[in-house]
Amino acid sequence: MQLIPKLCLSIPQSFVALFTIDKCLTEMKLRSILNDLSELAHPSLQESYDNSGLLVGNPEMEINGILVSLDSTEAIVDEAIERNCNLIVAHHPIVFKGLKRFNGSNYVERTIIKAIKNDIAIYAIHTNLDNVLQNGVNQKIAEKLHLNNVQILSKKKEVLTKLVVFVPTSHAENVREALFNSGAGKISDYDKCSFNSEGIGTFRAGQESKPYVGEIGESHHEKEVKIEVVLTNYLQQKAIKAMTEAHPYEEVAYDLYPLLNEAPEIGAGIIGELNNALSPSDFLQHVKTNMNATVVRFTQSNHSSIKKVAVCGGSGSFLIKQAMHSGADAYVTGDVKYHEFFDSEDRMMICDIGHYESEQFTIELLVDFLSKKMPNFAVLFTKTVTNPVNYFY
Repeated sequence: MQLIPKLCLSIPQSFVALFTIDKCLTEMKLRSILNDLSELAHPSLQESYDNSGLLVGNPEMEINGILVSLDSTEAIVDEAIERNCNLIVAHHPIVFKGLKRFNGSNYVERTIIKAIKNDIAIYAIHTNLDNVLQNGVNQKIAEKLHLNNVQILSKKKEVLTKLVVFVPTSHAENVREALFNSGAGKISDYDKCSFNSEGIGTFRAGQESKPYVGEIGESHHEKEVKIEVVLTNYLQQKAIKAMTEAHPYEEVAYDLYPLLNEAPEIGAGIIGELNNALSPSDFLQHVKTNMNATVVRFTQSNHSSIKKVAVCGGSGSFLIKQAMHSGADAYVTGDVKYHEFFDSEDRMMICDIGHYESEQFTIELLVDFLSKKMPNFAVLFTKTVTNPVNYFY
């Protein structure tokens, strides 16, 4: 990190009532910022169709300011240039599929060309940020709607691994702590979770080995502890590295088992409850006001009050049935098609507030996260509204 003697100015943003900095006191490697963003929502958690991650830029480049937006467009790149930011962190990827030519024939090509010519990196954090509970897109919506007791609506499977390692009793505590510090052993609101069983390990050291215990060429019996922990798949290499560094053996015996269990904090949508039940009309006003929505498209419902609410930022019609099966009185999302409104069959109010409107507070989420990670660094809230949809009253 290199100090730069520039004055920092705070700019009020009345839209979200927060302050940002227009110039920066420090520079840092892009790689460091990428690590922070991966900690928030690891790229491996994105959906198969998505293209999250670093789209433009070199991880080794020095970053002097970050502009946070919902989309990457030419206007956003222009704003980044004007405000001395050479990294754009956006929710939506500007590139979803391969580009075969760069001749500026559409806004995607023009945006990428302008970013490259001006040495501006672009990072997208899309469905991976949708799929995390803590500090995710949907938790932000739940926060704006004042929902309590929130949990993932549709939990993901096949994203968990069980790691099993055999450790001499004398080093079991050290290895456990190393695993916990790597992020293993966390289940919902519980951490340092493990199962431990004692047994006897046997081995015979070969002539070229350097055994921690036992003699070369002789069979050895050692009291060991079998430690079992659960971790998300993307933490495997980090956990293995921490475990082997803390383990005294020259050759560490361990197993990895893929799990079919649902991950309690990874998946699509969120469901929670209002503090107090609201009438349908009051709930609609609550949604419109708190989500800063221009209009709410909704279905009628046979519920006389709304208490249990499901939400999904962006295009969330794929979760309508899941929301109904979870007992939601209302479901707040965007991009619902005409025929999909019929799917609720009056058993649940569907509220479509628009794609942009449902995700606009993601910018606030990212600014807050990055500002806490880098308190002396310029993390700016975009002044550009990228919503392509306009409303005629």
